[in-house]
Amino acid sequence: MNLVVTPSGLTWNARTCRVALGRGGIDFKQHEGDGITPLGTFPFRRVLHRADRVTPQTRLPRAPLTPRDGWCDAPADPAYNTQIRLPYPASHEALWRADALYDLIVVLGFNDAPVVPGKGSAIFLHVARDDYGPTEGCVALAKDDLIEILAALAPGDTLTIKR
Repeated sequence: MNLVVTPSGLTWNARTCRVALGRGGIDFKQHEGDGITPLGTFPFRRVLHRADRVTPQTRLPRAPLTPRDGWCDAPADPAYNTQIRLPYPASHEALWRADALYDLIVVLGFNDAPVVPGKGSAIFLHVARDDYGPTEGCVALAKDDLIEILAALAPGDTLTIKR
């Protein structure tokens, strides 16, 4: 199955869900921190979740988050664009958050085969803010929509982001 994201939403199984996109819009990713949601087709790698809040049903590989989980966003660091354990000396994003945005994270296969330092990191499908405010480059949607989509996904499925 291929899900398609445009500024109008995420389309799958003949329906469209509202999405929040990067503050830089949809474009070719330029560099780390540009806020761009990248154009392209990306595989779903795995699902990370706050087991104290939600345990999604999915055929994708799945792992619970802990308060020590993070994602390295320091281009010069050897762990750039990978999940790391906190505390970590280089720049990173904490994956265990007080808000609900990262209760469910679907890691997309962006800049990971191989990792190119500075090209961009942590492009996720995750829970949107209540107001669908912009992301740092991820695709975000309502938690209920994400739970429904996860139940339908399987290894080998992809997400296409286009204008």
